[in-house]
Amino acid sequence: MAAITIRNIDDEIKNRLRLQAAQHGCSMEQEVREILMRAVLPKRNQTAFAQRIQKHFAALELDALPVPRRRKVRTPPAVGR
Repeated sequence: MAAITIRNIDDEIKNRLRLQAAQHGCSMEQEVREILMRAVLPKRNQTAFAQRIQKHFAALELDALPVPRRRKVRTPPAVGR
């Protein structure tokens, strides 16, 4: 594993980072690693999620979901009579 040193970090940034790490129950070092990973690793592919859902329901062999017939609207009860 590589090591990196970051100089000239504003005290306010360091304090906020320390608090954020404490809220997440980890060290500042671990918090920085997590932030860097989120910043540089590719985002999860949302298309892949949609494709998994489509594949799951493909067995139904439907082009569209059937629309159920609507029932007549019920007459509301009389109030104040």
